[in-house]
Amino acid sequence: MGTIHKILVIGAGAMGSQIAMVAAAAGYRTAVQDVSTDMLVQAQGQLTARMQAKVAKGSLSRAEADTALGRLEFTSSLPDAAADADFVIEAATERLDIKRSIFAALDAAAPAHAILATNSSTLGSSAVASSTGRPEKVCNMHFFNPALVMKCVEVVRHPQTSQETVDTALELARSLGKSPVLINREIPGFVANRLMGALRDEALRLYADGVADFRDIDTAAKTALNHPMGPFELMDLVGLDVSYLIRQATYDQTGDPADLPHPLLKDLYDQGSFGRKTGQGWYSYDAR
Repeated sequence: MGTIHKILVIGAGAMGSQIAMVAAAAGYRTAVQDVSTDMLVQAQGQLTARMQAKVAKGSLSRAEADTALGRLEFTSSLPDAAADADFVIEAATERLDIKRSIFAALDAAAPAHAILATNSSTLGSSAVASSTGRPEKVCNMHFFNPALVMKCVEVVRHPQTSQETVDTALELARSLGKSPVLINREIPGFVANRLMGALRDEALRLYADGVADFRDIDTAAKTALNHPMGPFELMDLVGLDVSYLIRQATYDQTGDPADLPHPLLKDLYDQGSFGRKTGQGWYSYDAR
């Protein structure tokens, strides 16, 4: 762990920017790289607002917030950002061709000792490791949304991942204040999403079969199982587009028709009703 001084996060979306803020708050010099300047500007503004909100609530001092934000840099140049990175976390869009291109570029630009991790929740790192000359230094390091809050990080090894890489990724997660889970072999959806997916799929079946209204299913999950929110509320929060694309990506890997997105989920996806982010999903939300 003494060799990790700079962390590079690829992708300035919600996940990437929050992972970067977690790293900066933990004391690491952190770079956020994205091909979109607009995304970088938006990420910087959102993270500054989040830190200001923590200061206003008294959970962070002004000095602590300013120091953490001061450790962040935002850039559109991957070669420059990777040149002195010790650990890279890729959080780009969930498309294999894009990820493979990114990992090839990282392999060329990052120091030989740098570990290259992907935040993908569906693609095992073996799918991108072959784009590099350092497959033993490639793994999954899957954070959960919102990364600033959620404690779990799934570290997934592929057959060529070295034990040193696994140990370093686990220790890094702990140093970020997270609770890492080691997954010893690649499996679509890993552990947490498979557990969540099983609950979601059963909830969809119950609703589709007319057993209960989705609102009542959510109530049962909260009041009988003590879940903080029901499966339909959770789909709306995560994004129905995300839920749909994860199922589709799983099907693309397995070819099992049982892994296809549920028809009700597909209908909402085709309508562009993605949940909270669009104001309409299973539930309707205030447009404010």
